[in-house]
Amino acid sequence: MTWREAVNALHGAGEAGVLVTVAAARGHTPREAGAKMVVTATQTWDSVGGGNLEATAVERARALLAVGATTPELVTLRLTDHAVGDHGRQCCGGEVTLLLEPLRPVQAHVAIFGVGHVGLELARVLARLPVHLHLVDSRAAQLAPGRLAGLADAVATVHVHHAPIPEMTLGELTAGAHVIVMTHDHAEDAALIDAALRRLDLGFIGLIGSAAKWARFRTQLVSLGHPPELLARVTTPIGHPGLLSGPARKQPAVIALAVAAQLLPLLHPAPAPDATRTP
Repeated sequence: MTWREAVNALHGAGEAGVLVTVAAARGHTPREAGAKMVVTATQTWDSVGGGNLEATAVERARALLAVGATTPELVTLRLTDHAVGDHGRQCCGGEVTLLLEPLRPVQAHVAIFGVGHVGLELARVLARLPVHLHLVDSRAAQLAPGRLAGLADAVATVHVHHAPIPEMTLGELTAGAHVIVMTHDHAEDAALIDAALRRLDLGFIGLIGSAAKWARFRTQLVSLGHPPELLARVTTPIGHPGLLSGPARKQPAVIALAVAAQLLPLLHPAPAPDATRTP
C-alpha cells in the first residue's frame, strides 16, 4: 500500500498510526520535503529515506503510539559523519526535519434506530464528526440513497442497515457503541430497548419520548425480567435540557442538536496527558 492507502485503511479499521512527513530537507538528503510514510505498532508503508533516519522515525513513532500521544512533534536529524545515530551512520551531508502526526483511530460508534425526521436531522449533525455512524430502519424508503444524499460528504464513516427486525442489528454493533432509539413504532422501540438492556457492554442508551411512554415501557421491561435498577441505563427523554426548553423545542432540528450536545462528551472524551513530554 501507499501511505495514502495506509491512512485510509487505518481509518476504516479504527487502528492508530503515525504519519511521518519530511517537513524540511537541507543539503544532500535521501528524500525531498513532502516524502511520507505511515507507521503502526507492527508495520510501515512507504519511506522517508531509509537507514538511521527512517529507523529513528519508526522508533519515535512507535513510542508515541505506545503512550497514546495525540500531539504532533518535530524531530531534526543531521546526516553527517559526526552525527552517530542509534541505527548506524548516514553520511549524506544534509539535515532532515520530520513531522510526526499521530493518527487517532475512530473509536466511537453511534447507532440511530429510526431515520425519520428527527433521526435524519441527528444523522446530519453527527455525520460532521469522526465517528462510525450506523443508520438503522425497518423501512427501506427511509434509507434510500436520495434521502441520505445530504450525508455524501460526511466526515463520519456511515453504515446503512435496512433491518426488518431492527433489534437484530444490535448484535452487530461493537462493544461500547452508543444507541439512540427513535423509530416510528413504539413496539419497535420497546423491542430495541429490551434487546439493548440485554447487552451489558453497550454505551449510552437513549430513548425518545414522553414520561408516559417510558412508564409503559418500564412495566413491560420489568415483566420481561429486567430488574428495576438495570432500567437506569436508559436515558429518557433524550437531549440536553438547556436546548429543549424554548418554543422551538419540538422541531426535529432542535431535538437533533440537543441529542448531539448530550452525546458529544461521550464521543470525544478529554485526551490523557502526553506522557512523552516533560512539563
